[in-house]
Amino acid sequence: MACQIEKKEETMKVKFTGKTRVKPNKKLGRRECQLVTFDLPYLAFYYNQKFLLYKGSSDHDFEDMVGKLKDGLALVLEDFHQMAGKLGKDEDGVFRVEYDDDMEGVEVVEAIANGISVDDLTTEQGTTTLKDLIPYNGILNLEGLHRPLLSVQLTKLKDGLAMGCAFNHAILDGTSTWHFMNSWAQICNGSSSVSVPPFFERTKARNTRVKLDLSLPPDPLSACNEDAKSAPQLIEKVFKFSEAAIDKIKSKANANPPSDGSKPFSTFQSLAAHIWRQVCHARELKPEHYTVFTVFADCRKRVDPPMPDSYFGNLIQAIFTATAVGLLTMNPPDFGASVIQKAIEAHNAKAIDERNKEWESAPKIFQFKDAGVNCVAVGSSPRFQVYEVDFGWGKPESVRSGSNNRFDGMVYLYQGKSGGRSIDVEITLEAGAMERLEKDKEFLVEV
Repeated sequence: MACQIEKKEETMKVKFTGKTRVKPNKKLGRRECQLVTFDLPYLAFYYNQKFLLYKGSSDHDFEDMVGKLKDGLALVLEDFHQMAGKLGKDEDGVFRVEYDDDMEGVEVVEAIANGISVDDLTTEQGTTTLKDLIPYNGILNLEGLHRPLLSVQLTKLKDGLAMGCAFNHAILDGTSTWHFMNSWAQICNGSSSVSVPPFFERTKARNTRVKLDLSLPPDPLSACNEDAKSAPQLIEKVFKFSEAAIDKIKSKANANPPSDGSKPFSTFQSLAAHIWRQVCHARELKPEHYTVFTVFADCRKRVDPPMPDSYFGNLIQAIFTATAVGLLTMNPPDFGASVIQKAIEAHNAKAIDERNKEWESAPKIFQFKDAGVNCVAVGSSPRFQVYEVDFGWGKPESVRSGSNNRFDGMVYLYQGKSGGRSIDVEITLEAGAMERLEKDKEFLVEV
């Protein structure tokens, strides 16, 4: 048996073969862009990791793919130059993104893992196997002061290519991340220019200069390791909900139309309430316990004046709402959907402005785990076109998040690979709760 385990370990080995830097193809000169109130809270989060998996075959293919990706990256960086820059501070201590032609650019790491196949990595369980395939595990965004703001690892697999990306979350949110990825893919696929250029005028969304005095903890990793020793074991799993399952969840939430004339519940509100409710069951919480639901909401269309979809940066805010577990689990699904709907609808331009003013008067740097008691927190969005990221060799087989920025109750929603209204739900929970959730027929929605 030991021999078999060693054999498995041996095949999962990743060997690093090279590291290069990619800069924009042409000289752009010095560029600076102040970080605004929407960006700053993320300095103490970790780099945002995304993982895309592609089918491909021979060694020659891999070399061609890497060459094509680097050429496309150098071109797309002419528009998205901030990805090739660094974090800095101006003379008043206000954080900003800085770009200069003499900066080193985006880091591209190449690796080989000939013992790993694409199928080995499409499993729905865990992110530990992905750790060696995605850069910057446990690296804080604040380290962008002296590290690249984007690191990409391209790993040759037995029958394909794994692409692990680490984005500095202080300079961009999910909408901007996938705008960049789709633009890069378009260029690699033969477009001569980016179809939607990024909108960089962050101060149009908020123009308050906030001086932050932040420095890295003496050894962030040892602090993390200490936390990890005392923390309960967390498990990640992807649950795939088909179009039919999503429709069933939505129609169940909308079975009792609200008497106050509010709108029908959206797909997001219905699914979020479904997850929140069943996770509370799986955690075996008492009826009198409180539970918090958090969603990282896109504010591009909520701020006044509204910002374009191409706004490049963070324009998200966490919306929190809480209720007693008993009310959530003992009422029909529309109760949770209504709590979530009210919280989201109340988060208008006025609420955003008030939240910003409150933060600016006493800046608090949150860590991801501050999301609240018995929390379910939703990030990412099934609206992101993650399966459209085709660099010229087909759509990805799988799209996942890495191990950074996870805690008990973190949920990432992705477009389902089968398209349409299908949604992949990636959940992190304590081991016991996850085991119960996996057996919960009401959660799984047999169609």
